[in-house]
Amino acid sequence: MTARSRSSIQHLRTAILRSVSRSFYLSIRFLPQQLREPIALAYLLARTTDTVADTTRIPGTVRMKTVKMLSNGIQGKVSREVVINHVASFVPLQKNAAEQTLLDSLPDCLKWLEQIGEADRDDIRAVLEKITNGQMLDLHRFDNPAEVPALQSAADLDEYTYLVAGCVGEFWTRLCFRHLRDFASLIPDEMLSLGQRYGMGLQLINVLRDAGSDLRSGRCYFPEDELRGVGLSAAQILSRSDRFQPIYQRWIEKAQDGLECGMQYSRAIRNRRMRAATVLPALIGARTLALLHKAGASALHRNIKVPRGEVRTMILTLAVNLASRAKIDAIFNRVKL
Repeated sequence: MTARSRSSIQHLRTAILRSVSRSFYLSIRFLPQQLREPIALAYLLARTTDTVADTTRIPGTVRMKTVKMLSNGIQGKVSREVVINHVASFVPLQKNAAEQTLLDSLPDCLKWLEQIGEADRDDIRAVLEKITNGQMLDLHRFDNPAEVPALQSAADLDEYTYLVAGCVGEFWTRLCFRHLRDFASLIPDEMLSLGQRYGMGLQLINVLRDAGSDLRSGRCYFPEDELRGVGLSAAQILSRSDRFQPIYQRWIEKAQDGLECGMQYSRAIRNRRMRAATVLPALIGARTLALLHKAGASALHRNIKVPRGEVRTMILTLAVNLASRAKIDAIFNRVKL
């Protein structure tokens, strides 16, 4: 690897990663060195495909084709040049400067993927194939911004959260068992299952937190059959948010179950740095759910996030206490519902 390549990778995993992620960049700094590159690269590629999928100034059919082309490029089925040319028209349309820079960095990300170790590359390609399938399914389901369609059932929401995040928990677990000696006290199958449910829970928190903005953009991730049960259509949720609350609160409870799996997963990790990196999203997620629960119906009309100061306090507490299991449990119990 040339000095230029090493410099490019360092820029991607620090400045670029930090600019497009608030909590993930904080988590990755805890990771043992051998895990930082494959996890950072997978995240940057997923954010790139997500940015393309979310470029609403381009028709949905074009975005779907471009995500497919990106997926093929990541899988090594088409050349870097073809992929870069397809994405080029998306770059100037980004309102967020960090996302514009991210798309500009695609050539370096794809080159990094070619240079990374074979086993890590295979795992990155496997998880990105699932993530891009979830993104394309999303574009297909919500292809008409003039309507507000809902998912048909809870199974559809479970499928979505698995494809875009549950599979990430599996990816994380496979990497850890390969790179870390005595990674966990539980067997791989148990950790894979917990990791999957943890990832799904974290994505469900995103769905809950972004529900209002998603509805205003013509997307409803809540099951149509549940909405019918309380006499609502997706288009009526924002104006009748009190009636929607029983559904919303049930999904908050399900997300909490996912975080409990994340806590069980984290407790099983022997490496303290890895435990800290793994548990931080659960702690932030638990606090987010508490804020959403407290906000009630107004959560659909507000931008609810955990303040940066609280996140920094969590990180400092983890570091000072060397990510002890007892301290992690104490933080979780303090911030959760």
